[in-house]
Amino acid sequence: MPVKNISVHTPHQGLFNFTQQVATVVRETGLREGLCTLFVQHTSASLVIQENADPSAKRDLERWLNRLVPERDSLYTHTLEGADDMPAHIKSALTATSLAIPIVNGQLALGTWQGIYLWEHRRHGGQRSVVIHIGN
Repeated sequence: MPVKNISVHTPHQGLFNFTQQVATVVRETGLREGLCTLFVQHTSASLVIQENADPSAKRDLERWLNRLVPERDSLYTHTLEGADDMPAHIKSALTATSLAIPIVNGQLALGTWQGIYLWEHRRHGGQRSVVIHIGN
């Protein structure tokens, strides 16, 4: 079954919805029933399925995780790439780098209020690569 790499633009720290990009890949395969697996190829970003209706949910998640994993903690020794780098690695380890979503009737089986997000943990993002595998 198909494997496709997509790019998600993340200009700054935060949650970026890319549900439609994934839905397009699923639709193009023509697969009616199966599994969509996503994997982010970075150590300072992660993937989450989260609320897609109220932006305050995203803001609250971002603020909570930034409070949980602050920058400039005296325990960090990995600091050459900036104050946000080690916290980004920790945030990625605490969240998920892969997701699996069922495909039912040719569509992602997401709930009404669910969206697929790339969570950029660095203050200055860029282009993030996500591998999409569609199988049955």
